Amino acid sequence: MTTPWRADLGDGTYRNPVLNADWSDPDVVRVGDDYYLTASSFGRVPGLPLLHSRDLVNWALVGHALERLGPDADFAVPRHDCGVWAPSLRHHAGRFWIFWGDPDHGIQQINAENIRGPWSAPHLVKAGKGLIDACPLWDEETGEAYLVHAWAKSRSGIKNRLTGHRMSPDGRELLDEGTTLVDGDTIPGWFTLEGPKVYRHDGHFWIFAPAGGVETGWQGAFRSPTFAGPYEERVVLAQGSTEVNGPHQGGWVRTAAGEDWFLHFQARGAYGRVVHLQPMRWDAEGWPVIGDEGEPVLAHRRPKAPEQPAEAPASSDDFPGGRHGRQWQWTANPRPGWTVGHGGDGLRLSCVRTAYAHDLRDLPNVLVQRLPAEEFTVEVGITLDTREPGAKAGLAVLGDAFSWIGLEAGADGAAHLVHRYAESVAEHERDAEHSRPAPGAAVRVRIEVTRGARCRFSADTGDGAGFRPSGQVFAATPWRWVGALLGLFATAPAGSEPSGTAGFTTFRTTARPRTV
Repeated sequence: MTTPWRADLGDGTYRNPVLNADWSDPDVVRVGDDYYLTASSFGRVPGLPLLHSRDLVNWALVGHALERLGPDADFAVPRHDCGVWAPSLRHHAGRFWIFWGDPDHGIQQINAENIRGPWSAPHLVKAGKGLIDACPLWDEETGEAYLVHAWAKSRSGIKNRLTGHRMSPDGRELLDEGTTLVDGDTIPGWFTLEGPKVYRHDGHFWIFAPAGGVETGWQGAFRSPTFAGPYEERVVLAQGSTEVNGPHQGGWVRTAAGEDWFLHFQARGAYGRVVHLQPMRWDAEGWPVIGDEGEPVLAHRRPKAPEQPAEAPASSDDFPGGRHGRQWQWTANPRPGWTVGHGGDGLRLSCVRTAYAHDLRDLPNVLVQRLPAEEFTVEVGITLDTREPGAKAGLAVLGDAFSWIGLEAGADGAAHLVHRYAESVAEHERDAEHSRPAPGAAVRVRIEVTRGARCRFSADTGDGAGFRPSGQVFAATPWRWVGALLGLFATAPAGSEPSGTAGFTTFRTTARPRTV
């Protein structure tokens, strides 16, 4: 099945981004000849995506490490910008480890022998508000363990600071009160220092950390012969003369062939934070040089590795056996009964009763996935298998503003094609187009997304006229830290009786090729 974006150009080179979707705040680790990556998942469930590659260019989503977010009551409703922030992925003592900061609860840790699980239950390593971007280090030379984290001013009143702790080797507790390793306020011109990744290399402790803000920042590197510091700093990657804004926050990895590479994100508005791969080397003074002399590359020779088939995380879905693929997440912790099992292909969702059906941003039962490319088309078939007045189902582009197209049962129970939207400041959706009958309560809907995340909606009700445009062009918008999402949903007005189901079939994403 084709995907909307290929980074591997098939001639020994690749183009950036290698992951052209919102895989925010990536971290990477190599185990043998395999590479694994995780990323922020914020308030979506399951959390902590796990991607696998054999060459750092071609990636597949192999699962998630976090089945539910806790405390459960906090994530029973959408909290789009909360939850899992900037995780770190490591391999130590035969196990995979993921540490992350939840800005409202503290630093947590899980571990597993196999990347596909089972993963341990989350363990709270350090409680508190504003503790984010945690990264562990096990010093193989001394047997000591450490933890470094940043701060969210929105919760703690502290920012631009990296704090370090000694940690127990089992990764379960901190052994001191912590000390400031790097205070960005003492470095002229540095602000919003966060996202640390800590390493040992060439006799030094290294902290790779971004600064300067999500949209326009740079990548810094800090080194010290001791963990406690003092650290000297250098900017090792910045936009420079390129079109890649804010190239920062990610992880360094050394390949089996001895090459060094750096994965980082680029914030691209409604598309979220896409992931770039940069070559890396060390200069005569022992500092990392990332990209092309400190500026990001858009295309480059692939890492030395056995030839791999071109691959990207899946976005299309036939829902075989009635199950959705790994690329889908809920907007809050799921509840029993949201999906309805059956023996055939296609997804069946319950029309969940709610008093908030007028605002998709408030619904926990929206099944979402990332926008898979800059320009693409998405189609899905929808059936409304209920005559409950007000029951509806649709395909949405969901962010701080949203728009959706699909089916709704009228007062007489007959299905109509509807297209609705809400601006970011609106509290209630409104019509984007006049409704029209949908014979057979079935429709195939389409959204064409062009540069700038401009979305054109259309639908085919099976009346022989084919796809007809619907409404005005809708400009997708992100949330504060999260890119816009594609979503499937089914709802019904508040009540207590069963409200029926909706079906979704042959979800397809395709894209026009783009040259480097």
